[in-house]
Amino acid sequence: MNFKIFKTYAKELLNLTFPILMGGIGFAFIFVGDVFVAARYSTEVLGAVSISGAITSIIFMFGIGMLSSVSAYLSNRLGAKKASKYYLIPSIKFAEILAFISFLAILGVIPFFKKLGFDEKIIPMMNIYTFIFAFSTFGDYLFKTMKEFLQSYKIVFIPNLVVIIAIFVNLIANWVLAFGAGPIPEMGEAGLALATVISRTFMGLAVLIFYFYKFKLKIVKKAYTDYYKSLVEIGLPISLAVCIEFLAFNIITVFMGRIDGIYAAAASILIAIINTTFMVPMSISIATTIKVGYSNGAKNLEDIKRYSFVSCFISEIFMLLCGIIIAIFPVQIIKLFTSDNALIKIMIPIMILLAIFEITDGLQVTLSGIFKGLKDTKIVMITNFISYLIVGLPIGAYFAIVKGQNLFGFWIGFSITSILLCVILGLRLLSKIKKLKVEFK
Repeated sequence: MNFKIFKTYAKELLNLTFPILMGGIGFAFIFVGDVFVAARYSTEVLGAVSISGAITSIIFMFGIGMLSSVSAYLSNRLGAKKASKYYLIPSIKFAEILAFISFLAILGVIPFFKKLGFDEKIIPMMNIYTFIFAFSTFGDYLFKTMKEFLQSYKIVFIPNLVVIIAIFVNLIANWVLAFGAGPIPEMGEAGLALATVISRTFMGLAVLIFYFYKFKLKIVKKAYTDYYKSLVEIGLPISLAVCIEFLAFNIITVFMGRIDGIYAAAASILIAIINTTFMVPMSISIATTIKVGYSNGAKNLEDIKRYSFVSCFISEIFMLLCGIIIAIFPVQIIKLFTSDNALIKIMIPIMILLAIFEITDGLQVTLSGIFKGLKDTKIVMITNFISYLIVGLPIGAYFAIVKGQNLFGFWIGFSITSILLCVILGLRLLSKIKKLKVEFK
């Protein structure tokens, strides 16, 4: 591939990536707004909100992973020049069924708060916050579905602009409802949860209204059994893969927190650093899913190969730079989060392992995006299961527990996990391209 071709494909990918990235940053700021107002209100409320969020987030992530199948499926149809607009209503129905299931699951965890041994003072706050927060699933899943639907048509600016606007809606609602203003009474943790419901409902309805402004609603009376089946086949492995990764990181945080709270704090900061840099390759991965999906639907192997190469190259260059910066300036980066010398001392050796993890982590998420576009997501789930739970976590536990290296030992396991993910997915992609060459003839 010469530079001119590379530039053309890179430009197309980045034009999709930048609005998606802005949306990702927007979601991060919404979370920051929640923490900011909760911390201003009281430390107890912040603790209640944080613990509730940590427990319920895996339920949310499972549903969000399922809904990410919408753009993968529809981009393939559009690439094959097949009508797709009439899939809107079935997509929304699928989302709201998932939302209702998630809603019930979140309510179902409330009785367990007391049994898990949390501080008696914050359990009532957790109960109230979680109960109200559960209602936000309906707006959040509606937004995710509409965003995925519009992404399949390469419309990415408006959905992500809505996220930016939601930062301010969420912040204002948090402050007013938590502290009270005028006729609105002070509601504390209940107000924070209600603000989440309002902001997520706003996001879902705003994008839905935009769709009706942009397109005419098409309703076709037919059975959508095959569509729902495809969404589950594509989305379920994605959800399980995300949950496996989430589980691995949280097992370590909880385990190390039982040894000493300072290790849990260090683990949280390391995850915060990862999440900050991860936004870029994740955004590239989403854009790649769309482009590869179109190419796969059109049976255009050359475009599949080019978009795959260009996306991996861009992600790897960015994460390589991040890894180099982390390796060269570990102390300066840690001090952006904490000034605790004991915490800094624990984290400095781990930053080298984090730098290695960064370099390979961007590549593996981009490869996952390629497989989503190819509607081959089982390999992502299987690879995550093997890499995290069969290889990485046991190796990390060996170094952490047997060798007494604590959090550093677990991060040895994570570094190996990330490298293994890239190797398996990379080899699988080469094999897949060979198969597609035969299928597309």
